[in-house]
Order: sequence, then structure tokens, then C-alpha cells
Amino acid sequence: MSHALLSPSSAARWLACTPSARLESQFPDSSGAAAAEGTVAHALGELLLRECLGTVEFDEWQVLFAEIEGSEYYGSDMQRYAEDYRDFVIERYHDALASTPDPRIFLEQKLDMTEFVPEGFGTGDCIILADGTLDIIDLKYGKGVLVNAQENKQMMLYGLAAMRQFEIMYDIRRVRMTIYQPRLDNYSSYELPVEELLHWAETELKERAKMAFEGTGELVVGKHCGFCKVKARCRAMAEYNMQLAQHDFKQPELLDDHEVSEILKRLDLLTDWAGSVKKFALQEALGGRKWEGFKLVEGRSVRRYVDEDAAAKAVLKQGWPEESVFNKKIIGLTAMEKLIGKPGMVSILGDHVDKPPGAPTLVPESDKRPEYNAAASDFAKELAEA
Repeated sequence: MSHALLSPSSAARWLACTPSARLESQFPDSSGAAAAEGTVAHALGELLLRECLGTVEFDEWQVLFAEIEGSEYYGSDMQRYAEDYRDFVIERYHDALASTPDPRIFLEQKLDMTEFVPEGFGTGDCIILADGTLDIIDLKYGKGVLVNAQENKQMMLYGLAAMRQFEIMYDIRRVRMTIYQPRLDNYSSYELPVEELLHWAETELKERAKMAFEGTGELVVGKHCGFCKVKARCRAMAEYNMQLAQHDFKQPELLDDHEVSEILKRLDLLTDWAGSVKKFALQEALGGRKWEGFKLVEGRSVRRYVDEDAAAKAVLKQGWPEESVFNKKIIGLTAMEKLIGKPGMVSILGDHVDKPPGAPTLVPESDKRPEYNAAASDFAKELAEA
């Protein structure tokens, strides 16, 4: 993981909004538990791959696995997801073996990006070189946001750096960049000729990276703002969202179609930004800061059992029947899949599980899901009820 000013993981942000990197450096790192969990998952994935490839001695494996197993983040789920990642990489490696007699695989490879990004360094989780193609695979252990490889700036930066690092030894003509996100059952690949990657570097990356390193350029609001540490204090974000105030919300029926569309385009950013401002203000208030017109109070509290077993025993002791004290129901579908596995969900519960159509929701036209068809949905419902 890189701690440089221009981190590869935030490349999409500082390429779109060049002053953001310098501004973010003024704020503390808030990655916390998620980053620590990801580090353990990456270490486990690497160890499982080294074991499979025969590049780790048993004694070393025991020591490394003991460290991972002792982590508060390790568990059966992480083990399963890391094994999925291992199997995915090994399948890619076997594909390379089928086309090339001597493919090479590199794990957790340090990458020098300074030719393209000032003080830029990163780590490639897995790099496979075979038959003119450099295949770089990035493990994403997070499950909050689905990540796509298509034109992914972080992956393009990794691809460039890896290509430069290995081009002396290999004839690399194409770079394939793959995101593997096991907790969301998501993987995607994006492939480019080396010439196109270099063209992007010369016409966009280098200049934008220089501006970002210097902290120059204009603040730009967009989807890249999602994880920005500055957004709660960002004036450009505030001005962008405050433009909604020009619309008369007291009489929404008088908004024309264009105005409604413009509001819809901004709502996700608006609500996300408003939440960030509220979170920032609360954290500052907890630290002693006073906000004019506001005060800290104790929030709503919910009752809970100190010890459920002890509470149940106390009630049962007084004579109430067990069926009145306990509610018994089948475990949820996610827990059930973990119990019996995906094959079991099909063979055992195939006739007992239904997935009804989701409720209609408005999304941008760029969304890949097919457009909602009310008539088709009604027809499907009628068939189900017949």
C-alpha cells in the first residue's frame, strides 16, 4: 500500500480534481479497520498462492499463517474468499501455460511509477507475463462499492508501471487489467494495446499528475468525490449542491422536466455530501468545537438484554412456557448459503427460494441494467400467481 501523496488507489480522484491530493494531505487517514482487514486478506491470498506454486517452505508457511490466523480480521469467510482469489489466479496462470512454455508470475510486486507520477510507487497483487500479454490482477477485498476494471485509472497506472518494469525482458504488446472482488462475486477485465496506454500517459496522465503534485488546477465535483476526505469542507462541492436552492421546492409541481432531471442528477452527490458535513460537524463537536445554533445531546437509546440466556432463564423460572419466550425461525439466505454452499442452494433449496423483481428505481442512462418494463413485470407476476 502506497503512502505517497499521489496514491494509485485515489488516481481517479486526483486526475479529475488535481488540487484534491494536496488538500487531502491536510486530513488524517480515516481508512482504519477496512484497510487493516484488506491487508490481512492480501497477505492470506499471497500465502495461499505461494503454497500452490511451491514457492514457500513449510516452516515459513506455518509462521506466516499463524500471524494471519492470529489477526482479529481472520475468519472462515476470509479463508474462503482468499481461496477463491487463489483459484482465480491459478486458472489465469494455467491459461498462460497453455499458450506459452515459460510464463512468469509475480506476487505483491513493487512498482515504480515515478516516470509518470511524481514520487509514485505501488504494489501489483499479481502479474502474469505470457505470449506478449502482461496480465495484472488486483484483489479488492472491500464490499462497500463494486469496482469495475473498465478504464479504471488505478489499474491503468499499475499496467503502465508493470509494462515499463518488465519490457526489457519481455515483448509486451498488450496489457490486461483485472479487478477481482470476491465478497461481491465480481470480477472484470479491461485490455489495451501498449501504444494506447502510453498515449494516455503522454496526453493526460503526466500533465495531470504534475498538477496534482503541485496542488494546482481547478476543483472539480463528480463521482470521484465519493471517498474524498475533503468533501465535507470543499467549497466547490458546497457551491455545486447549493445550486439546487434556485429551484422552488415549495411548489415541485411547477418544476419543468429539465429542472427535475437536473435535480435527479445531483441528488446522490447532494445526500452523500450532506452526510459528510454532518459527520464532520459531529466529530468536531465531540472534540469540543461549538457550532452556532447547535448543541450536543444524547441520542435516542434502545433497550437491550445484558445477557439473553440469563434473561430467558429468569422468565422461564417464573413459569412462562418456552414457546412464549423464544421465537424460532429459519436462518437467513446469506447464512444458509454459507452453511450448505452454492451447489446446495440449487440442489436442496432450488424450489424453495424465490427472487422477485426489484422495486423500480431511477438511475442514469449509463447504468448497464435493462430498462424497466412495467407490462413485462406484471405478466411475470400473473404467471407466478397462476
